Order: sequence, then C-alpha cells, then structure tokens
Amino acid sequence: MPSDHSSFPQNDRKKSSLSDLFSFFSPARQEEEESPFRKNPEKVAQTVAQSDLISRDLSWLKFNERVLDQAKNKDRNIFDRLKFLAITSSNLDEFFTIRVGNLYNYLDYGKQRIDYSGLREVPFKKLLLTTAQQFVEEQNSLYVDELSPLFEKHRFRIVQIGELEPEESEKAAGFFDRTVYPMLTPMLYDYTHAFPVLLAKVLILAVTTKADGNDEEEEKLSFVQLPANLPRFYVVERAEEVLFVPIESIVRSHIRKLYRNVRISSTTIFRVMRNEDFSLEDSDDIEADLVDELRQKIKNRRLGRVVRVEIEENAGNKLLKLLRKRWEIDEHNIFVNRGLIDYTGLWQIVRFPEFKDQTPPAHPPVPPLGIGRERAGNIFEVIQEKDILLHHPYNNFEPVLQLLEQAAEDPKVLSIKLTIYRLAKNSRVTNALLKAAENGKHVAVLFEVKARFDEENNIREAQRLQKAGCFIIYGIGLLKTHTKLLLIIRNEGNNVTRYAHMSSGNYNEDTARLYTDIGLLTSREEYTRDISEFFNVITGHSVPNQYANLITAPRHMRDGLIGLIMKEAANAQAGLPSGICIKINSLEDREVIMKLYEASQAGVPVRLIVRGICCLRPGREGLSENIEVRSIVGDLLEHSRLYYFHNANNPIVYGGSADVMVRSFDRRIESLFAFVDEDVKQETIAMLEYNLRDNVNAYVLNEDGSYSKVVPDAESERFNIHEEFYKITMEDVRKAALFRENDPAGHPRIHHDLSS
Repeated sequence: MPSDHSSFPQNDRKKSSLSDLFSFFSPARQEEEESPFRKNPEKVAQTVAQSDLISRDLSWLKFNERVLDQAKNKDRNIFDRLKFLAITSSNLDEFFTIRVGNLYNYLDYGKQRIDYSGLREVPFKKLLLTTAQQFVEEQNSLYVDELSPLFEKHRFRIVQIGELEPEESEKAAGFFDRTVYPMLTPMLYDYTHAFPVLLAKVLILAVTTKADGNDEEEEKLSFVQLPANLPRFYVVERAEEVLFVPIESIVRSHIRKLYRNVRISSTTIFRVMRNEDFSLEDSDDIEADLVDELRQKIKNRRLGRVVRVEIEENAGNKLLKLLRKRWEIDEHNIFVNRGLIDYTGLWQIVRFPEFKDQTPPAHPPVPPLGIGRERAGNIFEVIQEKDILLHHPYNNFEPVLQLLEQAAEDPKVLSIKLTIYRLAKNSRVTNALLKAAENGKHVAVLFEVKARFDEENNIREAQRLQKAGCFIIYGIGLLKTHTKLLLIIRNEGNNVTRYAHMSSGNYNEDTARLYTDIGLLTSREEYTRDISEFFNVITGHSVPNQYANLITAPRHMRDGLIGLIMKEAANAQAGLPSGICIKINSLEDREVIMKLYEASQAGVPVRLIVRGICCLRPGREGLSENIEVRSIVGDLLEHSRLYYFHNANNPIVYGGSADVMVRSFDRRIESLFAFVDEDVKQETIAMLEYNLRDNVNAYVLNEDGSYSKVVPDAESERFNIHEEFYKITMEDVRKAALFRENDPAGHPRIHHDLSS
C-alpha cells in the first residue's frame, strides 16, 4: 500500500534534482495480467449492458449528474445554480473518500471483488474513474462556459489579484502579511527531507525553486498547504460590485516572502482526496475505549491512501509523474480542472450577505393536516386524541421539539428514551435532554458515534449529556444505530401512558428544513409496546417473540419485506389486485431486487421512487417489464422512506429510516413501522401518488442505466411536489389512490425527453 513516509540513503548527500527523485522511487505495483477487458472497451460495455444489475457506483455518478442538471437549469438564478454546482463537488469528494476508497481497499490488499456490473476490480476501476473524469469535465464546462459569463451582470466577479486597484491590492497584501503568511509552512522534499504528509481537502501549492545566480543548481521542490480555516476567497466590496479573489492568487502573488534569495520557477495548485473508508473491528472493549478508538481512526483518516488529485491546467509533467509514483496512482486519478479548484468554495459566494435578497426565500411551513396548527397548547393531549403524521419540511419540526421540551419540564414525565444519529448545531434536542436530566427524569440515549463525518460532534454532545446524568449508550458493536425512535413515559394518575415519535429523519431541526421526511406522533399501545421492547433489545439482552407493527433490522427486515413482495406476486398469479410502490433513497440489496424481478414476472406492477443509487434494471424483457423507476431531484433533498403493498385492495404501508441496502439489513439497527390509522395511511398514499405525478423534478431510469428528464406533455399541467405539498388538503388526500383498476400504473401519462 502506498505510503507518505520515505527513507533515503544516508550516505548520499549530493544535490538533488527532480529527475533524480523520480528515478529513486521503488517500482510501482506490477500492472495486472492481461485481461479480456484491457484492450477491448467494447467487451467492457457489453459486460455492463448484459448484467441484470446496475453498478452501485456508476448509479451514484448518475445521481450526481441529476444534481448537476439542477445547476444547468437556466430557469434558476445564478446563486441557485452555483449552490447545486457546489453540492455536486462535495458529493464527489465523499464519493472518492468512501466509494473509490472502498474499491482501493480491494486493490491495495489483493482482495477479489466482482461489481454488480460484472467487472472485476481493475477494469471496473478504469471504467469508474473514466466516468468520473467525464463528469468533472461537465462541471468544468458548465462553470467556465455558462456560469462565469453571468457573474458580472449579477454584480460580482471572481478575479485574480492583478485585477485589483492599487489600494485594493495593498489591503490584500496586508491581509496576507497579518493572517496568511504566519500560517504557511513550506515543506521541502529532497534526499534529506521525507515526502511530506499532504492533507486531504485543502489547497496545496507545489513550488519549484532555484538559487539566485546559480543556473547550474537543479530545481528543488517544496509544498505549501493552505490552512483549511482560511476563507476560499478574499472579498473586495466595491460600490457597484463584489470581487472574490481566490486565496491561492493572493498566496502566489506574495510567495517570494517564503522563498527569499531564490528564484521561483513554477507554482502549481492541487488538492488530494484520500481513502476514508474504514470499519470498526468487533471488540469487547468497554464503551470508553470504543470512543478512543473512533477518535484515533478519525485522526488516521488524513493518512489514507490518495485516490484522487484535482490539479489546475498546465501542471508540469515532472510534478505529475512525481505524484503518480509517490501515491501509486495513474492518469485516471488525476483530474485537471479548467475552472476553479474545489467548487465547494462557491458556498462562500452563495451565502454572501450582499446576495441574500437574490436567494429565493423558503416557503413557510404549513400545519400538519392532523393538527391544523403548528403548536398545540398541550402536545400530550393532542397525541392522545389520534395519530399525527408529520411531513417535513412542509410541516414544521416544532411538534417534535415541543414534545421533548414539554416532557423535560412536565412533572408527570418519568422517562425519555431516544436514538440519535445526527444533531443540529446548538441543538434544541440536546438542550431539552439536559433540562430533563436536571429535573430528575431518567434520560436514556442510544447515541450513534459512528455517524459518518459527524463522529466528533456526536462524541462531544454525548459526553455533555453523560456529564449531566443521562444514561448514554455508544452504539452497539459494529452495528450502526440508524433507526429514529423516541419514547416518553408519563404518569397520568391511574395509569402510565407512553408517547412515541417514529421517523425517517434525524432529530435535527436544521436538516428538517431541507430534507423531506415523515414522522409519526402516537400514543397507541400497539406502537409504544413495540418500541419499548425494541429499546430493550438494542440496549440490553432481549429477544422479542414478535412485534405488532415494527419490522426491524438486522434480524428480520429483509425477510419481512421479501414476504410482502412475494405476497403481491401470489395475489397477481391468483388474479387478485396487486401492486408495489416504494419510495427510498437507495436500492442496492441483491436479494430484494431479485424478488422484485419475480414479482414483475408474476404480473405485479412495481413503481419505485429511488432518489439516488438504484441497482435494479427496469424494463428488461422477460425480467422487469412491469417495473418503473423514477428519481426526484430538486430544491429539497428527498429523504423519506415509504413502502406500499396493495394487498388485494387492503393496502399495507410502512415508513421508517431504512433503505433497501445490504448495510441497512445486515449492519444497522433499523426499523420500519406500519401505519395503522386509516387517515394517516391515506396521507402516505397521497404522498406516493404525488411523487408519481411530479413532472418537474422527476427523472426516469431507462433499461440501459441512463436517466431521462420527465417533462409534461401537451395535455398535462406542471406538477412540482416541492410546491404542491404546501397546498395539499384532506380532500386531496381522500382522492388519492394507487393502482386503480383503470390505471394500473398508478400515475398519469408521462413524456420522456430522451434528449436530456
């Protein structure tokens, strides 16, 4: 495996040159043996096309293309388009650190892997990275050719420091001297200096130098890392416009202050991504040790193998050769950026206060249909009356926060139990739990400290709660606790009543404004008994006989869903009405996909709404003719999960936190809950029908793995669910239906724009 640490011959003190360094490296790993794919790209394409499954990673890149399509939308304003471009960049960063990092775990350690596409590790790596290269070129073309020319008319520009007025340049120089210069550390690389550890996700300046007046001396190479806490742009506010100067432009213009009495030959900006995919080993360590182990793994992320280099145009061949050999990568891992290095920096422009009035305001939330108002006087009385379905962000997250905050202060409340995966900054959830503990209530929190990229924040918040007297459980071994459950026990005189909240989303009031999620508030005994039992299972050592309305993982979820799918297949074969409609983030589990294929072959109409990864191949003759897949990508992040089974005109509907993925079924603590209340169930059916009707944010998955944008035909009106859910009424809900006899597809006619 490649390393960032080198040893050098101690007896060789001659002056170094870059060419000497290139020849000094140990040989890279031997190229893999010839395969039928090496010189036959047609064979690769044929293998991928013939597979009954779509590659998870290639499908993910298709998802990011749909996000990029939002940035291409000329109906959006420039700041909205820049926002989506920044999102695609952060998405791609995570893709390389996790998914490409995972692939290199197989390559670097000689493990065998056959992708869903049918390809082995090496040909798949080349296909995947080539596809990623094409995506990055699309990003660059959009930024350079379409977006940049629009900046000036919107009263801002991205400029180099040479374009500033003298007074502005002087202020920029002062910023460099006071703030930037003290933070910079040149790191020389030669025979006496090891190759430095270059951090991921920061801008790095490669600098080649020569001594002044000594033309015979060979060039020396050093690296300057720009600290991550520097702003991406230095801002110059003029009366008529705002100028954004990339931080590297300022550093370059003053780089001589770091290299006195030498001649600078070249400077090149680049950025690296490292493998951050790691798994905790099973351990009997106590919880404190688990937290320490996580902290160590978080630190070690910066040392993961390099999987991507993002570099500016016109980089020298010697530097590129050095980086390839140093990190044992090839040209597929080198991404030349014609625009801006690291488009995530565009967030600074999108969020700049000067442009706040040009950002479309968020639609104010509407009251839940079951309550009719955002905040109830006594939330416990409201929940006692009936089950309440919340649909965020159309409905405010306030009822959930109100429930927690009232529980913290209510003298009748005895106990609060909940699971936490991700929290908001300055979280009202944390504050309510701290208040509850302060008021002497028993507070038990199953805190998932392995939530990717939120580990440090979760550890910090968990320890705050623990110090306040809350009972904290730091996850269950190798399993991630992804289920979202809240249980409150309240002494109401003659009896003790349990109140519950079950959800597809996190207890995070910030993301509740941006993600579409569902939540159920209930005091039904058949729910609260299940949840109480489930908490005993995940915090203790209990094995329940059966849940009334929960399907849980890792034990029963896959089999439970397969049972419901096969029941629809049996109904179809018996001539009974049938149908399956599922809305999820990702569809990847092979066993469930194969059962969906069986259901399709039995005649079951299957309608899937899959936002991101979809490994199922729809519309294939003899396999999946009765399956349609669509993806909703727009202003809001689709995050809710709903599972509908027609059940011979007596629908069964589940909601919850689980996707159809191996990790959801085998490596996570998950739960899906059945909707019992008929009004609530009808609301979920309306949600699914609306998703099938959308002709603004929807894309249809084709048999070949590509996606086509949905556009309304001449007879259809524009239907945007991110607008329509703010208008929905109980009358609309009552009319909703799936798999009507006269419309087995369950949705109106759609025109597929195959040119997109």
